[in-house]
Amino acid sequence: MSFFDESYVLDTFQVLLSVDSTTGQYEAVSRKAAELIRALGIEPCFTHKGGVLADLGGEGDPLVITAHLDDIGLMVRKINPDGTLNVCPVGGLYPFYCVTENVRVYTADGDVITGTVCRTPNSVHVTENELRGEQGDFRTNVCVVLDRPVKSADDTRALGVETGDYIALDHRFTRSGGYIKSRFIDDKACAAVLLGLMKAVRENSLKLKRRVIAYFACYEEIGHGTAWLPEGIKDILALDIAPTGPDQNSEEHRVSIFAKDSRFPYHSGMTAELRKTAKAAGVDYVMDVFTPHYGSDGDGSVLAGYDIRHAAIGPGTANSHGYERTHTDGLRNTFDLALAYITEP
Repeated sequence: MSFFDESYVLDTFQVLLSVDSTTGQYEAVSRKAAELIRALGIEPCFTHKGGVLADLGGEGDPLVITAHLDDIGLMVRKINPDGTLNVCPVGGLYPFYCVTENVRVYTADGDVITGTVCRTPNSVHVTENELRGEQGDFRTNVCVVLDRPVKSADDTRALGVETGDYIALDHRFTRSGGYIKSRFIDDKACAAVLLGLMKAVRENSLKLKRRVIAYFACYEEIGHGTAWLPEGIKDILALDIAPTGPDQNSEEHRVSIFAKDSRFPYHSGMTAELRKTAKAAGVDYVMDVFTPHYGSDGDGSVLAGYDIRHAAIGPGTANSHGYERTHTDGLRNTFDLALAYITEP
């Protein structure tokens, strides 16, 4: 029997998507996560830099299960003479995955101004050769055009826009045939799965094998989401996407157990426990290795010097750091494995 509540998880995913949270822009999404946690009857607490913690109870060596709330996005680098914005990425966002996307610019005064990521020049009817001949580059030929009648840098500054302002991308969530398409499946879908797991534990009075703490981090996309852990933590399990690709075992209907990423192998003992759990619970899983450009929040804790075991699991997800796609089966299998790992049969 699966305790997976698909409606709750997908609804919660969309609630989290509705809150822009480019890495560093944590306040609103932390408040929203805390609101969702309190609705489950658990009182959260906060790290100094914006992470959200929730103690699920249990006794024995504490385990952290983490999923991150921050998204890749952009930041204003400078204002161009024509009033457009020269931008730089926050996290691993590339021009080829965001040109033509609608965005929201958050000014220091609290205003939100919409715009679009554009090539410069930007019309195939006028400058086809330039568009075909040059790869998009944030530094030279990609900008954000504001939905305002600006003609100069002074016009744009008069709107309150300045260097350092955060820029969030539209998520464009949709679903069909069980497939979920959206930006930020990495990692708000996994955060929703973690909240669904908490809901299942509370509503069904499931007995935990050990003390479990949920940790919603806000800086994973730049590498230090869980660089601090609560005292006494012995293990950390990251819920994160499993990128699909030509050399990968991961696919959208299954949960992947990570053997290694671009930094180092995951703890062999903890990984073996997850494999044993998956087999015993009948979870549809694969093992996979992710190189050369992947890491999870468990890595940040190890690199910070904590004497812990770390492991990671997650749903197979296509088009990572772009317009991503996964399947409800992948979310369900991720949920089922995580829940089986922390609860008594």
